[in-house]
Amino acid sequence: MKYEIKGEPTPVVICELSAGESMITEKGSMVWMSPNMEMQTSAGGLGKAFGRMFSGESIFQNIYTAQGGPGMIAFASSFPGAIRAVEITPDRPIVVQKSAFLAATDGVELSVFFQKKLGAGFFGGEGFIMQKLSGRGTVFLEIDGYGVEYDLAAGQQLIVDTGNLAVMDTSCSIDIQSVKGVKNMIFGGEGLFNTVVTGPGHITLQTMPISAFAGAISSVLPTKG
Repeated sequence: MKYEIKGEPTPVVICELSAGESMITEKGSMVWMSPNMEMQTSAGGLGKAFGRMFSGESIFQNIYTAQGGPGMIAFASSFPGAIRAVEITPDRPIVVQKSAFLAATDGVELSVFFQKKLGAGFFGGEGFIMQKLSGRGTVFLEIDGYGVEYDLAAGQQLIVDTGNLAVMDTSCSIDIQSVKGVKNMIFGGEGLFNTVVTGPGHITLQTMPISAFAGAISSVLPTKG
């Protein structure tokens, strides 16, 4: 499979497939394709379907396969930002925010990722229910706004506003930390909790998660009277 990412800040990834090669996607992000691309919809087994439903994704996956010769298919981002290509190997799975997955080659497996710490589960919001991408292949991820990458050393921490953590290595861990100080919590405008990411591992942060964008837009819309 060969690919080209074009058109930021409203990007599209155009994939060139050999005969018999397949791509998977979960949220109807296909925007154009050659006539010989055949689509099949699959739940991928009850356990996997339940895990995707729990993580907020569609129960079903669309599988596109090039039939009878080379094929072409394009997947577009749903929000202004960037599309990142990441190579997944058995020894380097990654964890992504549930809205980040765009498409992947058919060797990539998707599953729900549960945080080990209860604090992240009760208060983490987007930081708790994430997706684990494992197996072998290429995955394309949506980054809302601009993506900033860090390599954290063992024990090194970064405090991140919930929703801005887009991608992390499975060697990283996350927990939830309450904002210190009653006045800061009430008047600071930053919410009650932050996400604490601990290394070692590579992380990608996004500057404008769609949830923050929606909140900014709703704050200036006229109220019904």
